[in-house]
Amino acid sequence: MKAWALLQDSTAEAFNGAWPARKRATALLPRVPVVALATLVALFSLVPLGFIAWVTYDVGWETVKTLVFRPRIGELILSTVYLEVITIPLSIALAVGLAWLTERTDIPGARLWAWLAITPLAVPAFVHSYAWVSLVPSMRGLSGGVFVAVLAYYPFLYLPVAAALRRLDPAVEDAAASLGLAPVAVFFRVVLPQLRLAICGGSLLIGLHLLSEYGLFAMIRFDTLATAIVDQFQSSYNSPAANMIGGVLVTCCLFLLALEVLVRGNERYARVGAGAARPVDRRRLGRLALPALLVPAGLALLTLGVPLLTLGRWLWIGGLDIWNNEVTGAVAQTIVLALAGGILATIAAVPMAWLSVRAPGRLQRLLEACHYYVGSLPGVVVALALVSITVRFLLPLYQTFAMLLAGYVLMFLPRAMVGLRASIAQAPVELERAAMALGRTPAQALRQITLRLAAPGAAAGVALVALGITNELTATLMLAPNGVETLATRFWSLTSEIDYVAAAPYAVMMVVLSLPLTLLLHAQSKRTAGQ
Repeated sequence: MKAWALLQDSTAEAFNGAWPARKRATALLPRVPVVALATLVALFSLVPLGFIAWVTYDVGWETVKTLVFRPRIGELILSTVYLEVITIPLSIALAVGLAWLTERTDIPGARLWAWLAITPLAVPAFVHSYAWVSLVPSMRGLSGGVFVAVLAYYPFLYLPVAAALRRLDPAVEDAAASLGLAPVAVFFRVVLPQLRLAICGGSLLIGLHLLSEYGLFAMIRFDTLATAIVDQFQSSYNSPAANMIGGVLVTCCLFLLALEVLVRGNERYARVGAGAARPVDRRRLGRLALPALLVPAGLALLTLGVPLLTLGRWLWIGGLDIWNNEVTGAVAQTIVLALAGGILATIAAVPMAWLSVRAPGRLQRLLEACHYYVGSLPGVVVALALVSITVRFLLPLYQTFAMLLAGYVLMFLPRAMVGLRASIAQAPVELERAAMALGRTPAQALRQITLRLAAPGAAAGVALVALGITNELTATLMLAPNGVETLATRFWSLTSEIDYVAAAPYAVMMVVLSLPLTLLLHAQSKRTAGQ
């Protein structure tokens, strides 16, 4: 209300001619300090990539050839490629089929199945592998890794595909059917091409997660580039071999990003004119309803039933004794780190989020790209860069609370950017101008007006980052100071000792803390689709 009062008070001044005289000043004053802050954050975001490039140059070409062009690296690359080319198509088929059932058919309990389809995101990937290895100890290698990865990551595809299906105009499908196309032909020739953007985006997310995942594949005993980096790091700190493998992993990430752009193409997917909105006529399954129910029900059993039953079994065996002070301490440290990291990442994202909305341009796009690219880097590479830099140049910061939070800010900065930018875009720029016309400094106008209106988006950004930190494993293992143990690291320590009973409470608490993220993603998907 105070902001609106400022706007009303400034209206008379604008009509009296004072506003045009101040317009240029009020437009330019906030940009210089905000650009400077955004540039500092962008430079900080470039640290991991710059470090990999510097190490490559520092060790020399002969060392690079020795460490990179060897049979072991080729085997790791081949394993990673096999993992990507098998897991992603299976995830696409599963996610698209399930989204079609829940959004376009009259399957009984569609809303329940839609919610259950995304709840596997509340279970960290390494907890999925823990549950399956506990149930099937012989699950190992590529086949086991693909199986668990599909179950853990397919919701990243289901969410955008289901949202896209809700937005599609059913009149286009009706027109295709009226021209004589069978339902199957309508799906493949009309519906599926319109899902390309959603499929490409979800596939990219899954592909990046597969490149960076450590816990899942270490437990399944399937070697990838990420597991090799961690193993090399644990055997020899600041190892040139680990740095070079990190460079190979970054190259794979960049290749995956370029491939997604190529596959996505430049086709238009929007119609001119909004058309007449109407609900989709869900296809009647008839006799196929019961067989169709087996798909979401069976998937829920595999993705949720097995982890919950496994955790319940270990909790029952352990009894109340396993709920000790160490669990309470891990929960407390996790919450403190998650909140601190979430707040710092959101504060770091404010300058760039403001610039992207208020001052778009070439410089803004360049700085924004620097903010976002770090989200595509595996956490193990970010942590490796920070560890190596502190060991070489800033030894007092090695394995400190500050460096751990710096790693979290780097990894989760894009999460904070997304919600914050959307909220700032909904705050009228006229309110900032009115505040500055009435004597507020640019910093005061930003803090007192825009950030207050953008508070819901900032809170959502803090929550997203905090919940990401709750389940983060690799970087925390590499950066955490002695005595700091989160739920994820404590869980990993106990499972490494094959003490599955004692590890169960930590897994349960991670799931409990992750459930709000699942609900938030589901609600956001509904809002995006206009429902």
